[in-house]
Formats: sequence, C-alpha cells, structure tokens
Amino acid sequence: MASQTLIQFCKHCILLCLLFFANTNTSYAQDTNHDFKNSLDIAISNEYKNYGDIDSIFKHFKRDSLKMQRLIKESKTNNYLEGESYAYNALGAIYRNKSFYDKAIEHHKKADSLAILSNNVNLKVSSLNMLGVVYRRMDLVSSALDYHSQALTLANSVENKDAALKYSIAVSQNSMGNIYLVLKQYDLALKQFNESIKIEKEANNKLGLAINHQNIGFAKEAKGLLEEALVDYQKSLTYNNAINSEVGKVICFNSIGKVFIKQKKYEEAKNIIEKALEKALIIKDQIYITSSYLNLGWLNLEINNLQQAKLNLTKALEVAQEYKFKSSQIEAYRHLSNLSIKNNNYKDALNNTKIADSIENTINNQRNLNYINDLLIKYESDAKNNTIEALASENEEVKSQLQRNQLALLFGLLVLILFFIILIVFNRHNQVKQDKKILTLEQDMLRIQMNPHFIFNSLNSIKLYIINNEKENAVYYLNKFAKLIRKILVASNEKNISLSDELDTMELYMNIENIRFSNEIDFSINIDENVNVDNIKVPSLVLQPFLENALWHGLSTKKNDKKITLDIEKMDNRFVSISITDNGVGRETSEKIKQQKTLKRKSIGIAITRERLFNFSRQYKDMYNMHIEDLKDENGSALGTKVVVNIPIQFV
Repeated sequence: MASQTLIQFCKHCILLCLLFFANTNTSYAQDTNHDFKNSLDIAISNEYKNYGDIDSIFKHFKRDSLKMQRLIKESKTNNYLEGESYAYNALGAIYRNKSFYDKAIEHHKKADSLAILSNNVNLKVSSLNMLGVVYRRMDLVSSALDYHSQALTLANSVENKDAALKYSIAVSQNSMGNIYLVLKQYDLALKQFNESIKIEKEANNKLGLAINHQNIGFAKEAKGLLEEALVDYQKSLTYNNAINSEVGKVICFNSIGKVFIKQKKYEEAKNIIEKALEKALIIKDQIYITSSYLNLGWLNLEINNLQQAKLNLTKALEVAQEYKFKSSQIEAYRHLSNLSIKNNNYKDALNNTKIADSIENTINNQRNLNYINDLLIKYESDAKNNTIEALASENEEVKSQLQRNQLALLFGLLVLILFFIILIVFNRHNQVKQDKKILTLEQDMLRIQMNPHFIFNSLNSIKLYIINNEKENAVYYLNKFAKLIRKILVASNEKNISLSDELDTMELYMNIENIRFSNEIDFSINIDENVNVDNIKVPSLVLQPFLENALWHGLSTKKNDKKITLDIEKMDNRFVSISITDNGVGRETSEKIKQQKTLKRKSIGIAITRERLFNFSRQYKDMYNMHIEDLKDENGSALGTKVVVNIPIQFV
C-alpha cells in the first residue's frame, strides 16, 4: 500500500513537471548544453590539474551521466587524465545512488588508475573515499575501512593541503567513525568524528557539522553518557535548522526522544517523537517513519499504555518488513517480546525473541568482524612501532646535540649528562621491550582462544544437530557460539575485564565444549557471598586455558561422572582465590596417555597465561601465585586435579 502510494505520488509529480516545463525545457537544455561545452573547452584548453578547479567547472553537471560520458570521451581524445578520472568518479557515484554497486566499483577503480597515472593526490584520495562509501553501502565494512584508511593516510602525507583535500580528509574520518560505530568501537569512532569536526568548522560546512554532531551523540549515548549525547544532538538540530534539512531534523528528533525515554522524561519524549513522525510522514522516508513508530511504541511500553504500544510497534514492524529494514525488525520484535511479558503472554514473548535472534544471526558477518578485529590489532601494533621509531629518533637527536656541544661543556658535567642519557635510554628501551612483549602475549592469547580446531569442531557439532533435525538445539548452541566469539573479540581489545564478564565468557565456552562431550560434563560456578565479581579485574580470557586442560587432559578419557567446579573465594583483603577442580584421571595418567599418542599436541596456553598474570600483577601491591594439586584418595589413586590461582586486588 505504501509503495503504491509513493509510485502514484511520483507519477503525479512527473506529470506536473512535464506540464509546467513544456514550453521551457528545450531552451533550458540548449542553455545547459552550451554551458557544458564552454566548461569542457575551458578545462581541456587549460588542462586544469587541481581538483578544486575541475570540480568548480563541472560540479553542476556531475549528476548528468550523458555529460560525464562526453567528458570521458573528450578527455581521452585530448589525453586529459584528470578530467577523465573526475568523470569516472562522478559516474560511479551515479551508479552507487541507483544501487548498481558493481558498476560503481568498476568506475571508481578506473578513476583511481587514472589518478595514479596523472600523479594527482586529490583525485586518488577522492577515488579511494568513493570506493569506501560503495563498500559501506554493501555492508562490507572490512573493505570500506581499508579504502578510507588508505585515503586518510595518503591525504595526511601531503604537507600543504588545499580546501578540497581537507574536505576529503573529513569524509574519510567521518566514514571511518561510522564503521567503528558498527563495530561498537565507540572511543575510536569519537576520535574520528572529532577530527572531522575540526575541518568542517574551518570550512563552515553546516551539513558536515550536523552529521558529525549526530554521530558523536550516538556514540556517547551508546556509552551511557546521556547528558553529553543530548548536547550533541541539540547542536546537530541547530545546524539542521540552519540549512533547513527536514531529514536531519527527523533524525535529531528521534535521537533526542530516545534519550528522553532513557531519562524517564516521558512527556518531553512524546512531544518530540510525535513531531518526528509528523515530519517523516510528510517527506515519506520509510526508514524514519519506522524509527518514529518504534520509538513511540517503546515510549508507550514504558508508561504502560500497552494497547497504543502494540499499535505503534505493529505499524513499525509492517513498514520494516515491507522495505526489509532488518535492524528495525529486530528492535520491533524485542519490544513486542517485552510487551507480551507485561501481558503475561510468555509464549508470544519467547516466539518474538526467537524471531529477533534469528534475524540478528542472518545479518552477522563473522568473517568481516574477525578481519576488522585483526585490522584493529594491526593498527595498534603499527602505532606502537611508530612510537618505538620516534623514541629511537629522539635519542639520536639528543646524542647529536651532545656531540655538537661537548667541547663547550666541562668534563664532569658531560659525564653526568651522559650518565642520565644512558639511564633514560635504558629505561625507555625496557619499557618498549615490555610493551612489545605484552602486545605479543595478547596476540598469542587471541590466537589460542580463536583456535581453528575449536571453531571447526564446534560448528561441526552444531551441524550434527541440524542434520539430525534438532532445530532447537542447533539454534540454541549457534546463539551460544556467536555470543562466545563476540565476547572473545571484544575481550581481545581490552587488557583487563571484570571477573563477572570473565565468568560469563567461560560459561559460554563450557556450554560449547560440552556439546562434544554429549553434555556429560557437570560444570558449576560457586561464588563466595563476600566476593563482588563486578569490582574485581582480571586479564581477559585468563581462565580458558585451565578449563581447556581440565577438559582435554583430565576428562576426555574418563568414561562417566565428569565434573568441573570453578570456585571464587576471598582469602583476605589482598587476594581473591580462583580454583578450577576436575574429577578426571589426574596428571600422571594424562601424561602417560599423551606419550602413547602418535600426534602430540604441545600446550602453550598455561605458559602464556603465567606471563600475562605476571604483567597484570605489576600494577598491584602483591604478585599473583598459582599452584596445582593432584587430588588422591587414601590408596593414592587419582581423584582429579585442582588448579588454584590467587589474584591480587590491591593497587600499588
């Protein structure tokens, strides 16, 4: 119904335009063709190289595909590489906006090749940014981030930047910030948006300022900084009012309304979201109509106006399904699930949650997430290497300065200065060495957690459920597996996490591993009431190697009654004690079995964990300690193994 109305509206507008311009379109076309020919002659005869000059001549024609094709033809004839590159980028943008992404990529890559041949940095940066935008539209965030990063690096290498190059830098930074938002890397996103804002302020680009403040508000809201987010949303609204952007106003109204709901300012939220819906219906933008209905439904749910909540959420879901807005569908189903709970209809609540989870799983691209995480680690590593090079360069400058001034200094003073320099270099060298060691440990730790055998075997186990038509088990464990991988990726970017998060991750890990043991393992976590696991920090994923050892060395060869217990106790004000106990075959028997195997697997997880615990403890008053107990009965027979790790909790 909505699509038919939109088509009728468009036809009506086209008819009016044809009637209105019937007597003027011929002369207008002649004028524009004449203007374009003049612009073409000027550009080719002067062979403009500067991107700003080229854009100032052709910017009024770059949305006309026929004129851009003519620019390509004339540029080829006259060997005008810059004009040809500009036209290919313009055509690529036209194809992109029509969702012909393959064609768009083809044209932007041609533009990029021509920019390289002409040695034109501005056109090269523009082509890379254009490619990044296309890949972001296709939800291929890894490729998008790669192209925008290349554009930003190349643009920053230019010493004297003109206005066009500065604008390209702002585009790169804003696009990278949006990619980081998708990855929930909010601090990295804020850094990019703030850098982009500096350039937009200098250029007084109100549209760019509106977009960046909206994005900053989103990142701050995601971090729970509601008041700060509200300030940025209001700034964005001010700029949108200044340029009279109706779409921008709708976006800001919805964002501000969501913050008001979270702050329980329900009357203010109602007024502004209704204003957003009113404008969205006028401009007929379906994505923002969906957002407005969603927010109204959520608001009604919060104030227990359940009948109106159902009406608005159902409208939002219908539009989202018609236009395939999957993220909006997920949000609608989750709100409807909460609505069912309030109506004591738990069956519908469960069904809606399952549908939301199913849609969410279809849009999760784990391969892209893994690749991006690798990129983030690479960028952090490169930043550390740059710091090392800068320190080395600084040391060389200090030494050179000392050599130039040594004749003017007294011998004793020279010896003293040299002594301090050596001490500084030694300390810095140790610090750099320590930083590199920590980085290596974190990367090794991630490789261990993301062991391809574990991933393959887990997915293979889930596949068996699917083959056996055990759909509920397959969906249940696939959700668990997805959550575990996501937690591992998030934890890999953080040196320390709360003990509470660590225990959640370990429970997910054990749930996945237990599939391969036919759910025979009885795994339990016992937490002493005196321990506040939310306030205790531990190295991320530090317990996984111990649980893995208990599984594969202690319980894998045992027939029945397989148990692993994880106990958390507070010894005193200095340590929290974490013990992992299994009732397996014991270390001696495990070692004998290992020696009999043809293929021996060398475990390095415990060694890496010891080093990580050592580096972690350096910031505390006490050093960690760890010991392993062989549990035996009165006859000396093995009852299992107990690993006890005492982690310090008092800072220096």
